[in-house]
Amino acid sequence: MRVIAKRTLREFWESDSRYVAAKGQLEAWHKTASKAIWQNSSDIKMQFRHASILKNHRVVFNIAGNKYRLVTVVDYTRQTIFIRFVGTHEQYDKIDAETI
Repeated sequence: MRVIAKRTLREFWESDSRYVAAKGQLEAWHKTASKAIWQNSSDIKMQFRHASILKNHRVVFNIAGNKYRLVTVVDYTRQTIFIRFVGTHEQYDKIDAETI
């Protein structure tokens, strides 16, 4: 899968010293997702058991034991993942993951 864009992840962990702890987990997620060939949501669930599959091709990944949330849009046909949001669980609770 092609992940667009790792810069979004980097900007998150660099935005506040409190988020530096997310760096390793986000880099690990990026590495795994970049190597993946997911054909459907079941493929994602096989690798990321706790991922949430939402409407509008959204997938929410729990990062660092659910301390952070990563919202993506997955295009299985184009083998592309678009990062729509990365933030703390508290920040995630303030957004609509199905439309962001």
